Amino acid sequence: MSDRQKLLKKVQMYSFAVTDSAMFLDSHPDCAEALAYYNKYKKLCEEAKKQFEQTYGPLTIESEQNDTRWAWVDAPFPWELAAN
Repeated sequence: MSDRQKLLKKVQMYSFAVTDSAMFLDSHPDCAEALAYYNKYKKLCEEAKKQFEQTYGPLTIESEQNDTRWAWVDAPFPWELAAN
C-alpha cells in the first residue's frame, strides 16, 4: 500500500468515526464521553485531511484553494487508481 493510500485510509477511518459519533450524539446529546470522542476524532480527521491535501491535492471540490489554476483535475480519479 502506497503512502497516499495509507493516508487516504486514515482520512476515511477518522471521517467514519466522526460521522458515527455524531449520529450517536443525536440521540445522546448529554453524553460527555461521546462528545470527547467526537472532538478527538474530528481534530484527527481535520489534521489528516490537511496533510493529505498539502501532499496530494484536494480531497473534495470544496477544498480546492488554488486561486491561479484549477488543480482539482491534477489528481487521478478514483477509477484511475484501481487501474494502476
